[in-house]
Amino acid sequence: MFKDLDPILHSQLRLAVMSLLITVKEAEFTFLKEKTNATAGNLSVQINKLKEAGYIEVKKQFKDNYPQTLCNITPAGVEAFDKYVRDLQSYLQAGTT
Repeated sequence: MFKDLDPILHSQLRLAVMSLLITVKEAEFTFLKEKTNATAGNLSVQINKLKEAGYIEVKKQFKDNYPQTLCNITPAGVEAFDKYVRDLQSYLQAGTT
């Protein structure tokens, strides 16, 4: 009856990052840090976990002589996010069926 929730997405900060990227498609590290109110170190670790899972791509480049990190969601990330939402909805609907 209850489906296993994706352990990669079942973290508050990783879920927040994915929720932001699902709507904006691409975001700078500083934007994600500001929106999630996370520390740079913690956000960096969580972004790396999402990258290793294949849910996001990370591009590092320079903009006006400053380092810039861009994150965007992958098709696998969109699919995993959609499945996570559906699985979570099944928990919420369990008592109504």
